[in-house]
Amino acid sequence: LEMLDKVEPPTIPEGYAMSVAFHCLLDLVRGITTMIEGELGEAETISQTTAETTSLPAQSSEEQDLQSVSDQSENELVSRAVWEEMVNACWCGLLAALSLLLDASTDEAATENILKAELTMAALCGRLSLVTSRDAFITAICKGSLPPHYALTVLNSTTAALSSKSYSIQGQNVQMISPSSESHQQVVAVGQPLALQPQGTVMLTSKNIQCMRTLLNLAHCHGAVLGTSWQLVLATLQHLVWILGLKPGVGGALKPGRAVEGPSTVLTTAVMTDLPVISNILSRLFESSQYLDDVSLHHLINALCSLSLEAMDMAYGNNKEPSLFAVAKLLETGLVNMHRIEILWRPLTGHLLEVCQHPNSRMREWGAEALTSLIKAGLTFSHDPPLSQNQRLQLLLLNPLKELSNISHPDIRIKQLECVLQILQSQGDSLGPGWPLVLGVMGAIRSDQGESLIRTAFQCLQLVVTDFLPTMPCTCLQIVVEVAGSFGLHNQELNISLTSIGLLWNISDYFFQRGEIIEKELNKEEAVLQKQAEEKGVMLNRPFHPAPPFDCLWLCLYAKLGELCVDPRPAVRKSAGQTLFSTIGAHGTLLQHSTWHTVIWKVLFHLLDRVRESSTTADKEKIESGGGNILIHHSRDTAEKQWAETWVLTLAGVARIFNTRRYLLQPLGDFSQAWDVLLDHIQSAALSKNNEVSLAALKSFQEILQIVSPVRDTEKPDTPPAINVSVPVVVGTTTATSLGRSFIRTDSIGERIGRYNGSEPPVITDEIEDLNLWWAAWNSWYRIGSESTRPPMTCDKLTFIPSQPFLTALIQIFPALYQHIKTGFSMDDLQKLGVILHGAVSVPISSDASPFILPSYTEAVLTSLQEAVLTALDVLQKAICVGSESMQIMYPAIFDQLLAFVEFSCKPPQYGQLETKHIANAKYNQIQLFAPAEWVALNYVPFAERSLEVVVDLYQKTACHKAVVTEKVLQNIIKTLRIPLSLKYSCPSESTWKLAVSSLLKVLSIGLPVARQHASSGKFDSMWPELANTFEDFLFTK
Repeated sequence: LEMLDKVEPPTIPEGYAMSVAFHCLLDLVRGITTMIEGELGEAETISQTTAETTSLPAQSSEEQDLQSVSDQSENELVSRAVWEEMVNACWCGLLAALSLLLDASTDEAATENILKAELTMAALCGRLSLVTSRDAFITAICKGSLPPHYALTVLNSTTAALSSKSYSIQGQNVQMISPSSESHQQVVAVGQPLALQPQGTVMLTSKNIQCMRTLLNLAHCHGAVLGTSWQLVLATLQHLVWILGLKPGVGGALKPGRAVEGPSTVLTTAVMTDLPVISNILSRLFESSQYLDDVSLHHLINALCSLSLEAMDMAYGNNKEPSLFAVAKLLETGLVNMHRIEILWRPLTGHLLEVCQHPNSRMREWGAEALTSLIKAGLTFSHDPPLSQNQRLQLLLLNPLKELSNISHPDIRIKQLECVLQILQSQGDSLGPGWPLVLGVMGAIRSDQGESLIRTAFQCLQLVVTDFLPTMPCTCLQIVVEVAGSFGLHNQELNISLTSIGLLWNISDYFFQRGEIIEKELNKEEAVLQKQAEEKGVMLNRPFHPAPPFDCLWLCLYAKLGELCVDPRPAVRKSAGQTLFSTIGAHGTLLQHSTWHTVIWKVLFHLLDRVRESSTTADKEKIESGGGNILIHHSRDTAEKQWAETWVLTLAGVARIFNTRRYLLQPLGDFSQAWDVLLDHIQSAALSKNNEVSLAALKSFQEILQIVSPVRDTEKPDTPPAINVSVPVVVGTTTATSLGRSFIRTDSIGERIGRYNGSEPPVITDEIEDLNLWWAAWNSWYRIGSESTRPPMTCDKLTFIPSQPFLTALIQIFPALYQHIKTGFSMDDLQKLGVILHGAVSVPISSDASPFILPSYTEAVLTSLQEAVLTALDVLQKAICVGSESMQIMYPAIFDQLLAFVEFSCKPPQYGQLETKHIANAKYNQIQLFAPAEWVALNYVPFAERSLEVVVDLYQKTACHKAVVTEKVLQNIIKTLRIPLSLKYSCPSESTWKLAVSSLLKVLSIGLPVARQHASSGKFDSMWPELANTFEDFLFTK
């Protein structure tokens, strides 16, 4: 109207048509979206209200309801078809125009409007499930966010045909629609592209940042309709984050990285202020994933996983910093969706476990960080129902922790164990059924995995043993034993092995203190398992079945300690051995009676076999002293000597158990076999060529014969009076007779009463059975004695000669053993004994040891071995004296034995072909230690003289005895005394012939009246010439 008065039409500004067209375009978008969204909203409201009314009690008939529902769905289908057609008719033109405008726009407000239009269209297409058009609009926004010549595979593949830009892969040649567009824009950031071979840097303009904010807005507000295009959105965001140099921090949130990490990243102040905002929006975007429905959430997770896979592929084979965007955002998404973690846990953790195996250390470090953070958050989150009532979920959460054990990278395992430690500290009391899994993680550590790993795992185990044994299910206690035992076997760190043995002792103490509770719980569990096994028709399979479950727990503990007793390291063996025998000694009474059978055969004898085998095959090479000036004592400087110590410990431990627990072991059916096996072990140890082992074997022999600290009858506690129950143990068909003597029991009365709850049935052991045991012991003793005292065949330097303490201990065993077998002790046995006594006394001493054993030549003192030999004969003659007639025929044999010893005064015995040096030939007691002879013969004079005194004494008592008369004992005495008497001053010792004279006179004063008495029998006929010759030799010394 204002122009009516003008003649010429006004000139229209150049940009006017452009502006009108631009507004038309925007109005078109606004019109379509408003209209369709309005109707779409109405339709959704109607369908919602219909759903609500149908859920209420039906007002009208069902048919009418069905009719109305079908009408509605028909209407909706018609409307939807119209909406889709409207969008399909215009989206291609709109997209082409808007993309062109976006590329050309230099004004921030105009750009904002274009982006808003593209965002609105993308959201609308998403709501109508028009995938192609939705992805096309999103691609346009994504491309606007990235630098013009940026290559992003995922965008290229989804670019619609209508786009005339040709992006090439990997950032090579680039054609653009508006090559000048770069110059119109302010560059706000310069960074490196995220590509396999980054070439140079790329620049971000303020428009790119503006597009990025729109993209974030789209994802934030319309995430539910993005579906598969999450892939596009996230890939673009990942690249932008990379160019801007944002790095993940705690919990997965992205923070601007340090300048050091991206040396080629340049940010202007304009964008620096935007970065925290962008970072914040990014975090909020993933936080808002908690409002997405399950399907959309899966789309998001899948998109993140495939992004992460791409990043992993890129990071292969180079040490360049990888893109951690996807891993960080997976962690963030997991943390905010903890309330429905079950639906995404498997894909989420499955992918993170793959990341943990990546060769790039930064990549796997973040994978492990994300995984362990999720597990810890999952366990601390207050689920509904709580984890204590939802065991399935708890195991689901803990399972990835166990899966980490399959990864060999030490940095991942350290993270895993640190996570276990934190879980124990925060959730240890409530782990419940998760315990086997957690213990399995500790037990999965192998010796070759480095000291720090083993140390961390062991720290976890220590925490478990000190704090959590009472809170865990009793069925897990066996796993604790297994794990503690496996740490003992680790050879990386000796201290850890020794401490783990200490833990096993603590565990055994815990079993002992809470025995009843554990037993009850295990029996309950056993019943359930038994029932399940029966239903499946299979046998219940557990170690040491059919022993009761609580006993099996003990047996597992003993077996573990038994394994450690044969460890290659001597310190571990020693510690484990002491612990094993202390544990059996202290807590063995808790075991059921039948379980002792397993303890003896499967644990103790099995251990003895292995120790004996290792000891006999051990290396004799000298071990050099360790570093750091640690000296190894000469008694332990070879592997053989170190194994000898183990053998000693083990044999002593087993013998002690046989001694103190005999009342438990004897009623077992196969005690006599066990006794034989033990004697066999003692015998092979006693005959080993190692002085320490052989002497210890004899001490064990003494212990099982209860020579060591016996309980005298007067000290024996009375059997509790209220008992009248007897448990006969019948062996074979023989009945108890008065033969022999049943074993004395040396355990404390308290223990025995406690064992049988206040009523101990007096055990009637079969006396015959007892005798068999003693005779088995005698046979072993005889074999040890005859083997060890037999002179060597060759005069080799390496010949093993038993030591004096060994021989003394051997002979000292006899008197006590004899007390039990004297009723059946025959002449043959006496001859066997004689051979051993003679052999033992004949053994020379090593010249090294002689100054300590030999008395000074001028002192008439017996060595302890000689004392023991005379004591043995004394015991015999006293027993014969009070014994039956059949025993008294042994007198002559004893005289023979003693007279043989008397001869030693003038003719010292020879030990095989061994070259010995006689003390009499050395100047009194000045022994030349380095003389050619390695061996020194003992001073036999005091021994021979004492033997002569015993002979005289015994003859005074027995001169008239029938056997003594018959066997010409008097003649033998005279014959023996003739030797020193004929030598007189030539005797090694002057005292000898003087003693011989006085002894002869004493003997004759008793013997001659007897001889005259039996003159007619002719038994003394040959004695007279012998006596005459003796006098002659004495008076007329040659």
